[in-house]
Amino acid sequence: MNQENKKLGMGLGALLSSTNNKSENKDFKKINISEIVANPNQPRKNFKKNELDELANSIRSQGVLQPIVVRKSQESGYEIVAGERRWRAAQIAGIHEIPALIKEMSNDQVQEAALIENIQRENLNAVEEAQAYKKILKKKEFDYSSLSKSTGKSKSHISNMIRLLELEKSILDFIVEGKLSMGHARALIGIPNALEAAKDIINKKLSVRQVEKNTANYKKRKIKKNRKDANILDLEKELSEKIGLKTSIHFNEEGSSGSLTLFYSDLDQLDSIMKRLKK
Repeated sequence: MNQENKKLGMGLGALLSSTNNKSENKDFKKINISEIVANPNQPRKNFKKNELDELANSIRSQGVLQPIVVRKSQESGYEIVAGERRWRAAQIAGIHEIPALIKEMSNDQVQEAALIENIQRENLNAVEEAQAYKKILKKKEFDYSSLSKSTGKSKSHISNMIRLLELEKSILDFIVEGKLSMGHARALIGIPNALEAAKDIINKKLSVRQVEKNTANYKKRKIKKNRKDANILDLEKELSEKIGLKTSIHFNEEGSSGSLTLFYSDLDQLDSIMKRLKK
């Protein structure tokens, strides 16, 4: 693995080194900034101006020490695979050419490489990371195990990140703006009036521990409500065996009344249920 791949990390390095077998000299060249376009599916949407300015100052002094990675664009020129931040900073620095490694990569490989680079460098905010995971998991080639292996993140981490997207957009915006932390957001998942709770966190500057304490009682009640008594489960099983259909028994909050649900899988089973009830 060459020095470029080591800098990018094992996951991204392995992906880039496997995309073609050309010699490094053939892969590497200096490209005019104007010939390069950003990846439209780049997971990272927010680039902090102060960080770009700092990098631009460094580039003016030292040049671009680490090449960006590009592929031939379907229209003209080149499209960035990894290194958009360096490309943006080079423009601010007034650099006209930037060193680049040219790779032959599919759309899926570009999307995976962009995600891995940003995650390994901790460039993404929580919402961007969650959206990137969700987008990649929609592809048939990826499941939680393969995505975990590529990114170096645990399956539980990926699952927890994606759950953030259950929150409404206003709360996600608070996360992107840095007004809410990942810990705050996780505590808000699944509670009623989450947006009002989020505003309360910001206004009162509540800690994650305080928010978890405030939401714990509701979540415990919800778990308790959804957890069925062992006796009820035995009744459901006995009834299911008697009539040959899946059954579900639910009590209301007082426990004095409730409902009995019978599940059928086709019209013949429904017809059988109707005949039994009529008898």
